Amino acid sequence: MINVTKTFLPDKQKYMDYVDEIFANGWITNDGPLLKRLEKRLAEYLGVKHVVLVANGTAALEIAYRTLDLTGEVITTPFSFVATTSSLVTNGLTPVFADIDPHTFNIDAKGIEPHITPFTSAIVPVHVFGNACDVEQIENIAKHYDIKVIYDAAHAFDVKFKGESILKQGDISTLSFHATKLFHTIEGGVLIINDDALVEKARYLINFGIEDEESIPELGTNAKMNEFEAAMGLCLLDDVEMLIQKRASIYERYKSELKDQVVLQELNEESTQNYSYFPVVLEDETQLLKLMKVFKDNGIAPRRYFYPSLDTLSYIEPKQVCKLSRAVSKKIICLPIYPSLESEEQSQIIDILMENI
Repeated sequence: MINVTKTFLPDKQKYMDYVDEIFANGWITNDGPLLKRLEKRLAEYLGVKHVVLVANGTAALEIAYRTLDLTGEVITTPFSFVATTSSLVTNGLTPVFADIDPHTFNIDAKGIEPHITPFTSAIVPVHVFGNACDVEQIENIAKHYDIKVIYDAAHAFDVKFKGESILKQGDISTLSFHATKLFHTIEGGVLIINDDALVEKARYLINFGIEDEESIPELGTNAKMNEFEAAMGLCLLDDVEMLIQKRASIYERYKSELKDQVVLQELNEESTQNYSYFPVVLEDETQLLKLMKVFKDNGIAPRRYFYPSLDTLSYIEPKQVCKLSRAVSKKIICLPIYPSLESEEQSQIIDILMENI
């Protein structure tokens, strides 16, 4: 089966060397030496000040909300993975959806301000498929209304905006290090925080709220990453530039052969790409469903990212309608892209697509 992505596994012996180290020192979790090493290396590689590793990307979002003491309403996008919204709901926050730009797939910055009320505490935009949001306009809005910005940057590992890491934007940015991502730690996530005081708060919030042996200042949770996951991250960090280069080659071939056949995502010209996804917009949902069946019959599994539009979730109140997000979500798929995708396999994918649109 040719899936939409495939987990990259590093050299087994390199990973086992780290496992031997874990067994030798007996330190399996709870701020271990491999985790500290990975945090340091990631901060250097990404060009950011503070990195706080956690158990998964959803936990990273939840800790970000708690770190910034969010309350009330949070403006976010309906076109994202469900965790962007569900993490708000589970923390007692009310998602308020601003519709998307149908070309970039990101939240339409011009549509944010009309949704701001006295109850708004933050904006949670998403760099969809790693495509940088209109961060400057979002920052201006947030400063004007004195509200926070948390970027769900799950797809934006190593993306740069005007030469600087996109992860420096906002009050906090979060990444997912799930096994399907460009860079992964099996499961995992991270908070990127520039403020020294906030990073210390985040660190005790991920450890049940325990600040030290005698102090539990706030309600926390258990969101710690373990040493075996950190070991995987250390291995992948050695290979990540090679992974990006291989993805870039596959991405550029798709783009070259399909740009006149389907609608492609409009990219931020001031931002780099990491080639994690290759989304294509089809004519309508009927064409999409027909194409998906043909792919499935040929052992190929692209993915309907992101479907359904999150403003249709049953547990979201009050109900909202984001027409552009709903329209895009019904006719967009992501084609398979991963470093080990063979040229012949990509040719088959391209041929099937072109024959059925």
